Amino acid sequence: MFSNYVKVAAATPRIRVADCEYNAGNILESIKKASDEGVHLLCFPELCITGYTCGDLFLQNTLLNSAREMLSYLIEKSSEYDIIVVVGLPMRHEDNLYNAAAVFGKGELFAIIAKSNIPNYGEFSESRYFNPAPHENASILFDNEFYEFGKVILRMESHTKMEFSLKITIGDDLRSCIESESESDAMIRVNLSASSEIVGKAEYRRLFARERSRNFICGYVYVSSGYGESTTGLVFSGHNIICENGVILTESKPFDKGYAVSEIDLYALSYERTRLSAIMTRNRYNLEKSIKINPAGDLTHFTCDTLTRHIDPMPFVPQDKSERYARCEEIMNIQAYALAKRVEHLGIKSMVLGISGGLDSCLALLIIVKACEIIGMPFKNVLAVSMPCFGTSARTKGNARELCNFLDVSFREIDITKSVELHLKDIGHTQIQDATFENAQARMRTMVLMDLANATDGIVVGTGDLSEIALGWSTYNGDHMSMYSVNAGVPKTLVRHIVGYATDVLYAPGGSGTFKDRHSNRLSVILMDILDTPISPELLPAKDGEIVQYTEELVGPYVLHDFFLYHVMRWGREPKEVFGLAKLAFCGTYSAEVILQWLKVFYRRFFAHQFKRNSAPDAPKIGTVNLASHMDWRMPSDAVSTLWLEQLSRV
Repeated sequence: MFSNYVKVAAATPRIRVADCEYNAGNILESIKKASDEGVHLLCFPELCITGYTCGDLFLQNTLLNSAREMLSYLIEKSSEYDIIVVVGLPMRHEDNLYNAAAVFGKGELFAIIAKSNIPNYGEFSESRYFNPAPHENASILFDNEFYEFGKVILRMESHTKMEFSLKITIGDDLRSCIESESESDAMIRVNLSASSEIVGKAEYRRLFARERSRNFICGYVYVSSGYGESTTGLVFSGHNIICENGVILTESKPFDKGYAVSEIDLYALSYERTRLSAIMTRNRYNLEKSIKINPAGDLTHFTCDTLTRHIDPMPFVPQDKSERYARCEEIMNIQAYALAKRVEHLGIKSMVLGISGGLDSCLALLIIVKACEIIGMPFKNVLAVSMPCFGTSARTKGNARELCNFLDVSFREIDITKSVELHLKDIGHTQIQDATFENAQARMRTMVLMDLANATDGIVVGTGDLSEIALGWSTYNGDHMSMYSVNAGVPKTLVRHIVGYATDVLYAPGGSGTFKDRHSNRLSVILMDILDTPISPELLPAKDGEIVQYTEELVGPYVLHDFFLYHVMRWGREPKEVFGLAKLAFCGTYSAEVILQWLKVFYRRFFAHQFKRNSAPDAPKIGTVNLASHMDWRMPSDAVSTLWLEQLSRV
């Protein structure tokens, strides 16, 4: 069960121009279908009870009276369904005719909204028939009852902890200053439209809907007229779009089925508005009348058994290849220019890093080389140090050496086995394979790097990534420490793709990188082998030169932890919701039991290792999820995870 989601649908029914009874019948069929699917809010196009293209028939009482009768019929029939409906029709009030939208549900009419901006350009001549909405709201008589009429914000009351406000606009109102000036906390905005189809207009609608939903940090439902409207001069395609905070959740493509359904995440919108509360205060004063509705039935208990919207299992990684490559290039530039600035500021002569033959140190070295190009530092001033010990495999050691040779940086191999053995002997350790045994190696490596940096007038560049930092997967005052940490803002799932981008684009034969033509495709072959190497700290003795220690067997799959990290940090989701979303995202890949096991590990480690983040070195911010304690994430080192784990214990 997914609470705090509003399931919304945009439906374009088949119509006949001026045949209100036929149109109402198809509208009712859509209401039945949407209700069966668990939709909470169903929206229909502008003037769909009559049809948008009625022309001078809008001035005929026969048409207007039939439209009112069919609205009464739909309201009465809605008593059978737990759904809120928004439908467009012409409405007369005090001898003026308005392009209006009625909002109703569970047998009740809530309000009638009038269109404010009446187009009179190009193919549109609405001002021939319709008046703009009155400057001040009025009461309109409908079926012997008075209802709010004009510009209205509807506030949905709920017995759940989430509520939402609903704003309806019609046609050109979505482009007007009226919407821009109105209250910004309308959580869901709906536009009833009759947008005709011309070349290029579909993409314009997509861009506009995304922009509106992003600007107002809201859910945006755009529903437009379609098949059945008059083709005397225009064609209508039923292009419907549902957006959330700048992202298109779903759409019915032009000339398709005319039905789009998805879920709008109220919690995520509320979280984002809270996070950006200073921005959201700019539009608190509004022109609309605000009314609360709490109809009979369970209309406002926003719970979905499942979600139709796509839950991305890798939210940090764009699915589209060209977009992913562009993201990788952008991240590498952020990292490299940040490092170049730090090196120039310090006036140092070298950069030192530990090169393991794994993904993180590989990416760090690629960034260092790029920074050298930016500031004109010779590649030989980069000192990459391999420090084999008990667990180092022949594969990683060989890849580290070859990578450095092909990138033309200085390379040293310093075997630390004897130093670690002597240190363990000095402290009375028997070399049992415990935490002391493992961490002594990490701290010895850091000491070597720091001393070499002193000896070469340089800095140690850290290699740890965002996922490791979130889990505390580092040795305090070992690999946890450096002078500048270039990967600290990059999650592990994205590190892999950045190295893949370097393999496929920068350093492939004919690519754009500095070493693209060196030794044919040998460099890309090395990078591909590094990509295929299992993730390991290599702290336990290797067996026949092969890796025996696998990180993801110890702390869990990084693809899961990055999913958890994104939803916990970016949207502040509760543990039970993170678990539910993960089950959907990884259905068929990981069982619910496995997901729950590693989610508990995530919370335990995330809270327990804040002390490491509170004393971490500087690092460039890469994305919206960032754990730098001096910028984005401030948490005391002794905060406890009890509340979060207790919630998971009840899952």
